[in-house]
Amino acid sequence: MGYGTASALTELDAPLKTQIEIHLVSNFYPPIPTFMAQACIDAVLAYWDDDFNCMIDMPEGVTYKGSTSAPAWAIVEQHKLYAWINVDEE
Repeated sequence: MGYGTASALTELDAPLKTQIEIHLVSNFYPPIPTFMAQACIDAVLAYWDDDFNCMIDMPEGVTYKGSTSAPAWAIVEQHKLYAWINVDEE
């Protein structure tokens, strides 16, 4: 589990959302709810655009340091999305 599993998920012929949902429920204990997947996707896309400080809206009821949004870098760091930001774009 961990980075190796996440890296393998990036190679699946599956939508990014599915890859990240599997990562959230398989690589964390307790599992991170799949409703966080869209915020994670938005953070990955912001990284791909070199917009590390882009503020991402959190799902209903989720806050980051008292705010309803979080910077992309924090979401990537806290949800260990490194495998998706290090993917070679084809």
